[in-house]
Amino acid sequence: MNVWIAIVLTAVGCYLAKLIGLLVPAGLLERPLTQRLAALLPVALLAALTAQQTFGDGQHLALDARAAGLAAAAVALVLRAPFLVIVGAAVIVTAGVRALGQA
Repeated sequence: MNVWIAIVLTAVGCYLAKLIGLLVPAGLLERPLTQRLAALLPVALLAALTAQQTFGDGQHLALDARAAGLAAAAVALVLRAPFLVIVGAAVIVTAGVRALGQA
């Protein structure tokens, strides 16, 4: 029964969030500040998620192979490598560090 209550509450919450979005005046959405914040918000959320997944280990800060992979991706990004090369560099470095750590 608790699952159905959670499903119904989630559905109602999603509907209310959509309704609130429709009730926002158009003039507010056309302001330059609002447009700039809307453009930057996904980047900030993705950066926060990446940091949490890379350096978080439950309730503790962790520096492990994931951090090395992120550093390799950052270097490839600075060198303006294509997206697949950036991902490949992160994967290869992460796997290499993990392999060296277990040897």
